[in-house]
Amino acid sequence: MTAQSSDLLAPLDLAFWNIETAEHPMHLGALGVFRTEEGPDAPGSARHAHELLAARAAAVPGLRMRLAGVLFPVGGAARVPVRDFDPLDHVRLGAPVEDFHAAAGALMERPLDRGRPPWEAHVLPAADGTGFAVLFKFHHALADGLRALTLAAAVMDPTDLPFTRAPKPEPQQRRGLRLPFPGMRELTLADLDPRRYPGHVRSVVDSTAQALSIGASVARATWGVRTSPALTAPGSGTRRTAGVVLDLDDVHRIRKTVGGTVNDVLIALVAGAVRRWLDERGDGSEGVEPRALVPVSRRRPRTATPQGNRLSGYLVRLPVGERDPLERLRIVRATMDRRKDHGPARGAGAVALLADHVPPLGHRLGGSFVGQSARLLFDLLVTSVPLPSLGLRLGGCPLTEVFPLAPLAQGQSLAVAVSTYRGRVHYGLVADGVAVPDLAVLATALHTELAVLTQECERAAGPAGGPRT
Repeated sequence: MTAQSSDLLAPLDLAFWNIETAEHPMHLGALGVFRTEEGPDAPGSARHAHELLAARAAAVPGLRMRLAGVLFPVGGAARVPVRDFDPLDHVRLGAPVEDFHAAAGALMERPLDRGRPPWEAHVLPAADGTGFAVLFKFHHALADGLRALTLAAAVMDPTDLPFTRAPKPEPQQRRGLRLPFPGMRELTLADLDPRRYPGHVRSVVDSTAQALSIGASVARATWGVRTSPALTAPGSGTRRTAGVVLDLDDVHRIRKTVGGTVNDVLIALVAGAVRRWLDERGDGSEGVEPRALVPVSRRRPRTATPQGNRLSGYLVRLPVGERDPLERLRIVRATMDRRKDHGPARGAGAVALLADHVPPLGHRLGGSFVGQSARLLFDLLVTSVPLPSLGLRLGGCPLTEVFPLAPLAQGQSLAVAVSTYRGRVHYGLVADGVAVPDLAVLATALHTELAVLTQECERAAGPAGGPRT
């Protein structure tokens, strides 16, 4: 088939589409928990939510798109609207469940149907009738975290949120020769002016230099790797999920005492929790310093384009082997500051940008190899997903908890995603079910680490209080 250039998958989207396997599906998710305000006497709330989601999904253009191959560019793919779209193929009402996370883990195992628009919404009634949960699944080629948030918000109860407003139309450009490659602008007659050739040459040289710089940084990042076998897994195709809710005020108190950002504290909590988890399972944490990939969005919520992942990242060595909680936080803060000084377009964490330098056929032929190489690039994914501060509702039922769920890369056993929502921090943990049967231990360790770090900060601040430098 042929497609307009605006419909073609961007290079990174195409990479996500091609590296997927049955054991490592490339969908991300979000588990939202809704409370029935009327109590257990409202057994129809989950059924009503199912009906609302199906009706609203039919009206969202982004949810009607499937991904299909194109004749040109060779190896490329495009988003194509489905004329006979049936929302009931995607929105499903499950049986009552006792444990939302156990149900979500089983559902996250299943790859999305690649012949349909690659998303699903599963409504899970609570067995006690006090509410329900909705598990949203979006293929990473269809939506990154920000785009998935926009699509999910479109089927919630109407509200005035910045990311749900239609983006401003792009300025009208002069008609030119359309290039069938994503990420490239139209070619105009001015571009053919010989006086502009030096600028074009410099652009190509700069692009090549950036690719070589990132590649060299990736190679250096593999030297002296000190990780744990517990973070590696051959891939069983099974999934476990767990959710952790922390008080955001506690995180802010730590930040004000020690300095840095909220994100620094959240990453340091992961480092400390992994240390406790490794020690408890008997693997040992001494000297362990796994590489955490921290994705960075290269677009803003208010200007989010309808299509296309725009991601880079920072590669951070987590100080898991460090015994002192405050020193772990100091190391994370200093490392993140250095990465930010360099910017998201430099360093080994910017490996996603290399996708822009690979032709579509290269993604098609090399997808399997790239997927298997994830283990060489990083050991653990720690990603942050933005959420609105205003409360969301579905069928009048308030959203009380929401746990982001990240894809699990080949060769890895654990992925961590985190969001803040209405004064609380929500960690979503995804693990290989065979490699990590004790995911609940890691979840508990996050609670313990917050308590210990809070205590250490209070002791360090002393009677006078105030931030440490």
